[in-house]
Amino acid sequence: MHAMQYEITLPADYDMGVIRDRVATKGHLMDNYPGLGAKAYLIRERGVDGSPVNQYAPFYLWNTPEGMNSFLWGPGFQGIVDDFGRPEVQHWAGIAFAEGAASGTPARSAKSAKSAKSAIRRRMRIPAGTHLGGLADELAHEAQRLARQDGALYAAVSIDPRTWEALHFSVWDHDAPKGEGDVFQVLHLSAPERGLLPQGRQW
Repeated sequence: MHAMQYEITLPADYDMGVIRDRVATKGHLMDNYPGLGAKAYLIRERGVDGSPVNQYAPFYLWNTPEGMNSFLWGPGFQGIVDDFGRPEVQHWAGIAFAEGAASGTPARSAKSAKSAKSAIRRRMRIPAGTHLGGLADELAHEAQRLARQDGALYAAVSIDPRTWEALHFSVWDHDAPKGEGDVFQVLHLSAPERGLLPQGRQW
């Protein structure tokens, strides 16, 4: 599993309806994408859930490097570049994945914040001297803990070994529970190969 995200930060007065319309018309194009475990079409709106910015920030879990590469070097990502400029693509090595208590809930689009699924992303710097094997075990347990909560669709944890950053990511079938991290609205969820994502720890 490979986690990936890019963030497109938009002006404070930007009409986020433009992004909602974009996802409503194009989101389904990834619903059968080979090699894609799950893509959550995420937005943050300035002043909502503590967000300081308007932002479009899709989050991907890839099953295969071929799938990820075909997206990055193909028309999908080129459309982002053409419309918004080329964003920095962040990526993390997968540590663990867990299906959630609400994983049987079908994917759906949402045109308003009230009907959208939600997601939480929490980043954590890994201090020098941290025992990496012990940390990986802790992260895997955290994915399982998040997934057991009511309303959880799935949870994943990963590490960027270049910057030594750990990432917790979870998707919920309701408003995100209170907790540390950035809260996003999920406008659409494409999950063509979510069932093929390896369960549990990935080492």
